[in-house]
Amino acid sequence: MAREAYPAALRRVILALSRWPGLGEKSAARLALHLLRAPRADVLEAAQALTELKDKIQLCRRCFAFADQELCPICADPRRTPEVLMVVAEPGDLLALERVGWFKGLYHVLGGVLSPLEGVGPDDLRLRELQERIKQGQVKEVILALNPSLEGETTTTYLIQQLKPLGVKVSRIAYGIPMGGDIKYSDRHTLKEALSHRVEA
Repeated sequence: MAREAYPAALRRVILALSRWPGLGEKSAARLALHLLRAPRADVLEAAQALTELKDKIQLCRRCFAFADQELCPICADPRRTPEVLMVVAEPGDLLALERVGWFKGLYHVLGGVLSPLEGVGPDDLRLRELQERIKQGQVKEVILALNPSLEGETTTTYLIQQLKPLGVKVSRIAYGIPMGGDIKYSDRHTLKEALSHRVEA
């Protein structure tokens, strides 16, 4: 059924949903039709939740993760150690690392990575705020957890140069062969990274 055959209100929903990441027009149409068939209370609950998402979610004033208070739940947790700070590019990276359940320190979200081709320079990231947090004296180690892309590597190198003079230990997450991976099926770049970031046994 062509989109033009849908009533105008349904077309507007399909068009709005198709702008979301991972949703093409067909997926958006399926979701819109599902919403149309769903109980009114469920649809109103979803609409209210989306409105509250935009109204109540902000960035934590300390680490710039998602929060519904001044501080996010991690920064507000007195059990977290302030001596270790993990630097990530986006709030989504923080959420992925938290799912592991191992890290007990705090985070700092840069808000992106350096990308000269896209016009993203040091002033466009939260580097000054990161330096200010370190200068307060509680942080002993900074862990750089950025994606192993060209932009991520450029940002990591820049951060190492900027942070080491501040007197903190600077480390980075290791890259290489994943757990359960097979050496013979790994590409050259993955093997090079695994060898370059080897650890003492």
